[in-house]
Amino acid sequence: MAYDKFTKLTSTAVPLPIENVDTDQIIPARFLKATERKGFGDNLFRDWRFNQDNTPKEDFVLNNETYTGKILVGGKNFGSGSSREHAAWAIYDYGFRCVISSFFADIFKNNCLNIGVLPVQVSEAFLAEIFKAIEANPDVQITVDLEAQTVSLEGSETIESFDINSYKKENMKNGFDDIDYLLNLGDDIATFATQRPF
Repeated sequence: MAYDKFTKLTSTAVPLPIENVDTDQIIPARFLKATERKGFGDNLFRDWRFNQDNTPKEDFVLNNETYTGKILVGGKNFGSGSSREHAAWAIYDYGFRCVISSFFADIFKNNCLNIGVLPVQVSEAFLAEIFKAIEANPDVQITVDLEAQTVSLEGSETIESFDINSYKKENMKNGFDDIDYLLNLGDDIATFATQRPF
């Protein structure tokens, strides 16, 4: 199994109300030397989290103990820039299982789906409501239901639906990456192969 199964997540959230967050800001290029998915969370938003002497920047949200949770709420156009899959790896390795935004760059969105981070696209109005709710109460809960394809905010009557490719949805529910999916079909593939003429 490539990652934990994702069915329904209820969690507090970390707000990052910045638009056009690109993949170099998520994980700077100098940290892309490793080929395994481990350790990238240490350098998530590295240049925003730390000063040049490696001391934490007190005003950055990931260094603020007020905000915790498995959901990252980002501004519009999250994950733009280069196609590096390490950006999704860093988000997952840090502990986030879901990113909510009003718009995602396509390649980043697909990279997230391939490794177990659910990108949830909501309306700009609902995104603004989420940011406002977190600012008022950092302990507010957000529920993301993959089966129903809905996201809801505690204390709000608003429930929004989100789109997801059906293949990626099933993989997320089973904790499969593309290779796991094929391996899971091993018996079917073997049966099909026996029915083919040589």
